[in-house]
Amino acid sequence: MTDNELVPEEPTEGELATTDGTTAGTDGTTATGDDAAEVVDRDAKSAPADRATDGPFDATEANPARPYVDLGGLKILPREGLHLRLEVEEGTNRVVAVGLDYAGSTLQVQAFAAPRSTGLWHEIREQIEDQILKQGGKSTAQVGPFGPELVAGVPATAPDGTQGMRIARFIGVDGPRWLLRGVIAGEAIQNPTAKTAVEELFRSVVVVRGTQPMPPRDLIPLSIPKTAASGGAAPAGS
Repeated sequence: MTDNELVPEEPTEGELATTDGTTAGTDGTTATGDDAAEVVDRDAKSAPADRATDGPFDATEANPARPYVDLGGLKILPREGLHLRLEVEEGTNRVVAVGLDYAGSTLQVQAFAAPRSTGLWHEIREQIEDQILKQGGKSTAQVGPFGPELVAGVPATAPDGTQGMRIARFIGVDGPRWLLRGVIAGEAIQNPTAKTAVEELFRSVVVVRGTQPMPPRDLIPLSIPKTAASGGAAPAGS
């Protein structure tokens, strides 16, 4: 994918797996329960009801006493076992995403500018699903702890030559003038313990939107912390 785009051109790196417990439609989409029949306002904000108190947080809501790693547009709360990677755009050396390795899983987070009174996630989620289907993959629409989300898979070849599906879970939360998007892969796709741990990690992220005008969908600028080493995954634990 192009890291500063809301809709990926390619699936985020995940594991080769198959999904169970869903019914596939003829267009490649799948749905669980009554989720597929639900009609949503595409301009409405999508966020858990307790977002302001339990996260993901706006900078105005975060606890200033916590020892966050300051990455400019995002702040990450360190914890034992967490490794942080900064994803840099080739040619410009611009930081475009934060990769978090935790609980046998990866969580990529990006924050984008959004309108004050409307959300982006419903529209962006539909566009992600459309792009996955164009790649010959399948997607499962479901409702999770953050609201509507997608579990997507595209055909992929493992290192040993076997065929499978590369699986990634797309989650998003609309906040005050921002959208925080997460892409989850690894153990958190199927392991309940890892799933809960990564969801709590996503909840702890702080978005620093700033006061400057920004067009909707623009990536909120990220920066390299002064103490960060060059390259690789840096421990972010306590």
